[in-house]
Amino acid sequence: MKKFITIAGNIGVGKSTLVELLCARMEWEPFFEGVADNPYLADFYKDMRAWSFHSQIFFLSRRLLDLRRLRDFPSHVVQDRSVYEDAEIFAKNLYRQGCISERDWQTYRELYQVLTELLPPPDLIVYLNASVKTLLRRIALRGREYEKNIAPDYLAQLNVLYDEWIADFKLAPVLIVPADRLDFVANGKHLDLIAQKIQEKLRGDQPVLFE
Repeated sequence: MKKFITIAGNIGVGKSTLVELLCARMEWEPFFEGVADNPYLADFYKDMRAWSFHSQIFFLSRRLLDLRRLRDFPSHVVQDRSVYEDAEIFAKNLYRQGCISERDWQTYRELYQVLTELLPPPDLIVYLNASVKTLLRRIALRGREYEKNIAPDYLAQLNVLYDEWIADFKLAPVLIVPADRLDFVANGKHLDLIAQKIQEKLRGDQPVLFE
């Protein structure tokens, strides 16, 4: 029976890299989000309060289309970022900042909850948990121009939301990877350990701990 797992985590934590490395190691198929220009982004950056809701609805629809394509894959799949993160992290952050009104937030949440109830969840969520210090270091190392001005406070806000989401998530098993001390890029043994724990978690073995 084919499996699909999702790699989740904050900006710069190494989700895409881990997807590539795991797929090479486990001979699974990588699945990256579809590239699509959000037609609301230009308006969003000019007036976040006016356009946050529209922008997040677009992102949600694209994530769901990606998930539908993913389910058609004939083999085991590792997905880069989950549909849940758009709603539980990024949209919720905009709501908490006052950029999405209470009325629009309730509409968005109702749509998100119905859709996630209809779509099958992944077999496993692998959550890469890292401190802001680690995130900033990795963001600097990959050198993307548009990420240079990401504020530490913003990453910290997202980390709080990630931790809240993972603590309450019940739709699929979760494996928390301590990414501060596991460098799966530079250390092959760390990658082996993560792959081992993923297989253990998929089998339902206990305990699943990182020592």
